[in-house]
Amino acid sequence: MKTMAYPKREKKKKRKTHKESILQKKDGVCYLCALEGNWYIHENTEEHHVFGGPNRIHSEEEGLKVWLCPECHRGPDGVHNNIEKMRLLQREAQKAYEKTHSREQFVALIGRNYLDEY
Repeated sequence: MKTMAYPKREKKKKRKTHKESILQKKDGVCYLCALEGNWYIHENTEEHHVFGGPNRIHSEEEGLKVWLCPECHRGPDGVHNNIEKMRLLQREAQKAYEKTHSREQFVALIGRNYLDEY
């Protein structure tokens, strides 16, 4: 068995930046429940990236994510099964992003403007 005189170095994984949510603090309160006036602190909340698919990485890097209770996240009327709730979160995320950036920057990042649709 032959060994290499100069073995290859192991490739190090690039660390991705995980920015905190720009919409809310992680405090156990579901974002959608709070919009309806229910400030109940849930034992478990799940992180939801507002923009999924190819934009999920941008959601992570820019803090475009919220904490949801399991019912609001994956339930029958949760954000993954209800387009109105999904669009609501997308509009709220765009508003929060545009507090520190321009609309053109948002569209360049995500590829779409959610505020002028309604």
